[in-house]
Amino acid sequence: MTEGTDSFPPGFLWGSATAAYQIEGAAREDGRTPSIWDTFSRTPGKVLGGDTGDVAVDHYHRMRDDVRMMADLGLNAYRFSVSWPRVQPTGRGPAVERGLDFYRALTDELLAAGITPSLTLYHWDLPQELEDAGGWPARDTAYRFAEYARLVADAVGDRVELWTTLNEPWCSAFLGYGSGVHAPGRTDPVAALRAAHHLNLGHGLAVQALRAALPARARIGVSLNPSAVRPLTESEGDLDARRRIDALANRIFTGPMLRGAYPADLLADTAHLTDWSFVRDADPATAKARLDFLGVNYYAPAVVSAASGSDGSRHDGHGSSDHSPWPGSESVTFHQPPGELTAMDWSVDPTGLYDLLVRYAREAPGTDLLVTENGAAYDDKPGDDGAVHDPDRIRYLHGHLAAVRRAMRDGAGVRGYFLWSLMDNFEWAYGYSKRFGAVYVDYETQERIPKSSAHWYGQVARTGVLPYPMLED
Repeated sequence: MTEGTDSFPPGFLWGSATAAYQIEGAAREDGRTPSIWDTFSRTPGKVLGGDTGDVAVDHYHRMRDDVRMMADLGLNAYRFSVSWPRVQPTGRGPAVERGLDFYRALTDELLAAGITPSLTLYHWDLPQELEDAGGWPARDTAYRFAEYARLVADAVGDRVELWTTLNEPWCSAFLGYGSGVHAPGRTDPVAALRAAHHLNLGHGLAVQALRAALPARARIGVSLNPSAVRPLTESEGDLDARRRIDALANRIFTGPMLRGAYPADLLADTAHLTDWSFVRDADPATAKARLDFLGVNYYAPAVVSAASGSDGSRHDGHGSSDHSPWPGSESVTFHQPPGELTAMDWSVDPTGLYDLLVRYAREAPGTDLLVTENGAAYDDKPGDDGAVHDPDRIRYLHGHLAAVRRAMRDGAGVRGYFLWSLMDNFEWAYGYSKRFGAVYVDYETQERIPKSSAHWYGQVARTGVLPYPMLED
């Protein structure tokens, strides 16, 4: 068979990504206290099947074996998040050394295996005590986040060079406080906007704290989940729908972070809800802290139109709720794009990733880009031979990696790719029903079985060459 190939440059980061609450387990060990996801997952009806992250995939106790598995697969980078309530149980005061010891040990194991650690400070697990004090809609939470960032930097800053402040602040703000389908489950559009601002502020304050604590070689960034928003038609109404969603999904974060100002059209679209008086004069400038890289998390594009009555699906890919995650733009209709879907009912469309990388290369010139999450859920299970064959995921990865390489040829400075996710795990409100992992996990026995896609991706990581997608078993 003749294979078409495409090569990536030397030094490219080939990694996988996880999040603390989704994999660690050990929810009550070594001083850890509840996060908002512990509380939310115990609330009847919030998580499918009543699942929780109490045990998850037991990474807390199996960490060394999991690092060895990454090395065996050929990965040279690993993006993990720190559990805030494991390190600082109340969100205030000194760190718990036993919690920090886990991340010290993880970092050491990664480095010994030749794997670059990439640390994310916040992947949605706010200490419950901070939520009880107001959560992200409260300004004080931004300052607590910066203090927590300093604690982690002091502990592992001599060994970790890649630092991410926030993961997908859009989800934290608008799914957590707007639609309520994520923790803490609040449904207040003004609280969602306040949360978005204080996440921006917290990001800027955390960057300041990290710059003060870390060696000069450290690289600091943020991981956004920007939406590749497309109008259903070129009509004036549909184009305005795209503008509105682009403001709420993308520019509400990149405005302050990249330009030091909120978009005027966003303020106008939401003026009937709030006067934005919670934004103090210096806040946008604080949010505009120097970034060494911008992380892009991408799964599927969004297709939108003006309100269309009963013919729109409102399928925005963010779960079902009677409350909108789009304050001021609730009338916008979301449509299911045609074509192949993943098990999440998300469309498979690598062109959206290409469009976003090219866009941010233009909007943040000179700033490195990382694809900090990209992947797909499929209904994986072991076959009669005991192996897990997932050709759909291999095709998905091939298409999206080809889109990354095309964006690089067109000028995007992409320096790495992190597959979501290393292992099947707790998929938030979907519980354990959706499998994103390159490694299959038997949740009863905790056995790990690398899928065909893990071996295929490992081959790409080792060689830097993107081959024809199908793997010969």
